[in-house]
Amino acid sequence: MAVARPGGFEAAEQQQQQQEVLSRQQERHYRLLAELQALVKALPSACQQRLSYTTLSELALALLDGTVFEIVQGLLEIQHLTEKNLYSQRRQLHSEHRAGLKQELFHRHKEAQQCCRPHNLPLLRAAQQREMEAMEQQIREEQRMMDEKIVLELDQKVIDQQSTLEKAGVSGFYITTNPQELTLQMNLLELIRKLQQKEAETEKTFS
Repeated sequence: MAVARPGGFEAAEQQQQQQEVLSRQQERHYRLLAELQALVKALPSACQQRLSYTTLSELALALLDGTVFEIVQGLLEIQHLTEKNLYSQRRQLHSEHRAGLKQELFHRHKEAQQCCRPHNLPLLRAAQQREMEAMEQQIREEQRMMDEKIVLELDQKVIDQQSTLEKAGVSGFYITTNPQELTLQMNLLELIRKLQQKEAETEKTFS
């Protein structure tokens, strides 16, 4: 009677474990795909047409191990912090203009008028009006430059997101400024975020 070698048992056991892992991954892939297909139905029809079965299947594969969920969460947190910081800077600039420069100029003009002789008031007021208009122009220019800075920094964050998700193998993501492609990528991000929420709720239910 032949005796099976221990190595044979180990190989068979390893093969069985691998098959079980593949089976679990396949089940998770089908479940993620089904959930993505359900979520897509809430999107505009034009976007639904762009998200084919193949695209959603590839997205579900990329989401299998949960790493992409963590990447997206991190990217969105960075984006929200950046937006909050930039708009805080804009509010601060606006406040400085209103409470600082304008108030200072108003008080200076008022004091000058009080010290001015009546017959010189028209000339003084005309000069002060020109000074106020020059300041308004300066303020508008500074606010325009701040708005440009905000747009550029937010655009850079979008490029960072595109690059990171492309490197992570997420279908549909690559560096582009095409409005239609950007809309599609935004919808894909929303799908991933909603799916992440569902996964977290499922884990809570079974924990």
